[in-house]
Amino acid sequence: MLLLLFYLGDQLYAIDSLRVVEVIPRVNVRKLYQAPDYVAGLFNYRGRVIPVIDLSLLIQGKPCSLCLSTRIIIVQYPGKPEQRDYLGLMAEQVTDTLNKSSVEEPESVRGNIIMDGHRIIELLCVESLFPEIEQLRVLYSY
Repeated sequence: MLLLLFYLGDQLYAIDSLRVVEVIPRVNVRKLYQAPDYVAGLFNYRGRVIPVIDLSLLIQGKPCSLCLSTRIIIVQYPGKPEQRDYLGLMAEQVTDTLNKSSVEEPESVRGNIIMDGHRIIELLCVESLFPEIEQLRVLYSY
C-alpha cells in the first residue's frame, strides 16, 4: 500500500494513495457563509467547484500553516460509481510517501496506526469525514 504522508501540526498522518487524485499547491478559496470553520472554502478545480477542508482545523483545532509545503490533496468523494465528485483536503508538509507492503509483520499495522521505525503514523480514513461533508454538499449544492 502506497501512502501519502503529511503533517497536521507536529503529528504525522497518511492517506492511501488510491484515494488521491492529485496534490496541488494551496490556492485562494472562496469562504462560505455559515459553513463550519474547518471548511476553508470552495475553488474551481478543472471546471468543477469543490470544497476544501482544513484538516488541521478539523482534527487539531488550529488552521494549517501558510507555508510552501502546505498543499491541497484532491481526493475522490466516495459516492455513486458513475459520479466523480472531488474534495480538497488541506494539510501541511505534503512532501513524502511511504510504501507499506501487505506482507510486513502484523505488529507494524494496528487499526489506523502504523509504526515506521520510530515514527507513529495515523492513517486517515477519508470516509470518516463524509457524514458532515454530505450535509455541506446538500446545503451548498456543489
